[in-house]
Amino acid sequence: MLTLKAFAKINLGLHVLRKREDGFHDLETVFLKVGWHDELTFSSSNLIQMTCSNRDLRIDDGNLCIQAARALALAAGCAKGVQIHLDKTLPFGAGLGGGSSDAALTLQACKSLWRVDSELGPLAAHLGSDVPFFLGDSIAFGEGRGEVLSVMSEPAALRDAHLMIVVPDVAVSTMDAYSNIRPRLGAVDMNELVTTGSLDDWRRELVNHFEESVFSAFPQVAALKATVYKRGAAYASMSGSGSAVFGLFESADQAKQSVSAILKEHPTYQGWTGPALL
Repeated sequence: MLTLKAFAKINLGLHVLRKREDGFHDLETVFLKVGWHDELTFSSSNLIQMTCSNRDLRIDDGNLCIQAARALALAAGCAKGVQIHLDKTLPFGAGLGGGSSDAALTLQACKSLWRVDSELGPLAAHLGSDVPFFLGDSIAFGEGRGEVLSVMSEPAALRDAHLMIVVPDVAVSTMDAYSNIRPRLGAVDMNELVTTGSLDDWRRELVNHFEESVFSAFPQVAALKATVYKRGAAYASMSGSGSAVFGLFESADQAKQSVSAILKEHPTYQGWTGPALL
């Protein structure tokens, strides 16, 4: 039996550059794993089966964990099964990559349980654009549709920073977010800015292109970002295609007080706080 954590991610900047002929979009972003996580337990079984602590999550053929286990079994020519239990903590439709992280962890766990040698990268990329990131380091520069990853140095601005994440009670469909996006080239070298810039530099120059359309459709997400800044964040942004908003603070107390105040004002929101770096 294996019990493992599937960490969330945030995006430090996200540029949607162009729509491709295959229907996907080229983008560039910095992925960062954070401490908020789901927990999954894997045990040997004759069949591929799954249960979940959250009844709102459908467990069927469309579930990414089920798809991941089946894809690896097919690629490896393996007839073994797995019993998966997901203790679901991460919100759905929040831009935190929870489903992708769960799928990546399922690939890794099944590879270990079944003792197969299949390469996981291509399987991950087929499952979803964010899934390959969760197989690797805690920070990476993503290109293509997000699956083309480059190694990055630890951002200097994050070494003493503290993170808070708040998820409002709206779910943003990734498909809808892309359908309303206005692709354009980024105005800055994102990799260089994130690696060497200060949080003040990020506030001036580091943007998420999805904010424009998502804020228009969901004013409460725009209001949440403004509130995070009012609470003292040195930098704040929406993660991915939303609806999660994160803030970076100079002290742990600031981050904790900020998330507590926001959740008190909005009891249906969800939040988390912790170090900016794992």
